[in-house]
Amino acid sequence: MGYKVAIVGATGSVGREILNILSERGFPADTVIALASEKSEGGEIDFGDDTLTVERLDTFDFAGVDLSFFAAGSEVSKDYVPKAAGAGSIVIDNSSLFRMDPDVPLIVPEVNADALEGYDKKNIIANPNCSTAQLAVALKPLHDAAKIKRVVVSTYQSVSGAGKNAMDELFHQTKSVFVSEMMPGKVFPKQIAFNVFPQIGDFDGDGNSVEETKMAEEMKKILGPNIKLTATCVRVPVFIGHSEAVNVEFETPLDVATAKDLLKNGAGLIVSDLEDQSEYTTPVDAVGDYATFVSRVRRDATVANGLSFWVVSDNLRKGAALNAVQIAELLVNKYLK
Repeated sequence: MGYKVAIVGATGSVGREILNILSERGFPADTVIALASEKSEGGEIDFGDDTLTVERLDTFDFAGVDLSFFAAGSEVSKDYVPKAAGAGSIVIDNSSLFRMDPDVPLIVPEVNADALEGYDKKNIIANPNCSTAQLAVALKPLHDAAKIKRVVVSTYQSVSGAGKNAMDELFHQTKSVFVSEMMPGKVFPKQIAFNVFPQIGDFDGDGNSVEETKMAEEMKKILGPNIKLTATCVRVPVFIGHSEAVNVEFETPLDVATAKDLLKNGAGLIVSDLEDQSEYTTPVDAVGDYATFVSRVRRDATVANGLSFWVVSDNLRKGAALNAVQIAELLVNKYLK
């Protein structure tokens, strides 16, 4: 059976990546519809060997659409996700809008696939934050083995997480450095070229950024309510690929060799330094790959049962588009037969 699929925000970075991955993985779609704002209407976008003509979202009727991927931000999702779901389309939403709704599953297929049960309460499934998704994949096999008490994570997040305009800002600022005419930032609160800054989203009353709060709350919903997580989220001058320095404290002992073996056999994971400690993965290495890479696994001697490691993934793929497509595949294989 082939499905009718719509991609909202098809002209954006994540929307394009969803189209690429649907094609690469041979998703069973008979019809694929690219949707965007009025200004993109009539434009063309690649889908495998085919070319799709972009249609307007604001006049589109979702009746008869089996699956809708939303990759256009919370404001668009607020207006159009309920319309799509109400018309009978199952929505996989990449925004943060519905993630903490108790009636909306928040899914990382390698981690909590069973939580997809009951998706039809609202016909909406939430895709987690990009940093949360890759971290959850890495934590899952370790949590199953030794039960995690606390996670301390520092993220090093690429500009693509903030969209195409952010990538353009890094490009143009980098060029401007060499002609001594620094281009002022419009997307970011600080210069991003040759710089890093510890702010992704606004700060709350406790001093946490939006991104830091998302990671803590979403991990509880995905892995379990007793997970304690504190994050410092940092924007770095990298185009694609998020990195994370992770420290985990477990309830029971877990040695490095066992942890590496668990990670090596974990779904969606590659341990890149099994043979040589210097073979750690960088964002450049991960671009275009489906996997989440773990390296630099080592004992933390400052606590009774602690490990530290490095996690890298293509944020446009596992952090967004790939995870969304994997959710759709899970739906097709288990629920829509």
